[in-house]
Amino acid sequence: MSEPISEDKPRLSDADMLARFQNSKKRPPCSDTLGMKLRAVHQAEQRVVMDFDVPDMFANPTGAVQGGFIAAMMDEAMSTCVIIASNVTMTAPTLEMKTSYLRRLMPGPASVEARILKFGRSAAFMEAECLDADGKLVAKATATAIPMPFKRLG
Repeated sequence: MSEPISEDKPRLSDADMLARFQNSKKRPPCSDTLGMKLRAVHQAEQRVVMDFDVPDMFANPTGAVQGGFIAAMMDEAMSTCVIIASNVTMTAPTLEMKTSYLRRLMPGPASVEARILKFGRSAAFMEAECLDADGKLVAKATATAIPMPFKRLG
């Protein structure tokens, strides 16, 4: 397990960190578009769990969710995991991401669990799993990101 990048400010408890994200007034519109809700934060394990309410408009012509939206959900979870692991001092733009699709996902409830495999000064390595409403594995992703100071652009 790797260590978070910054301990310059006091670390919130898991419950307080979860509440901070759930009650944030600065929630990115992409999180709302994906129907994301942070369900659990496990800072010691550098792991988060998110729930998604996947809308019908994400479906392809067969009625299943288009894979790009599934990838976006996993990317969202992995990025949030880095932000939380850094004590909200760092962000980690994705450099590359590999996604394997194992079964189709239908619109409705889904969840993603993301974890950090290694968090260094120049790279973060993460993985995520997307589960359907029945808890069956839909997709798995691994990603590499570059940690940088958290700063809003624009």
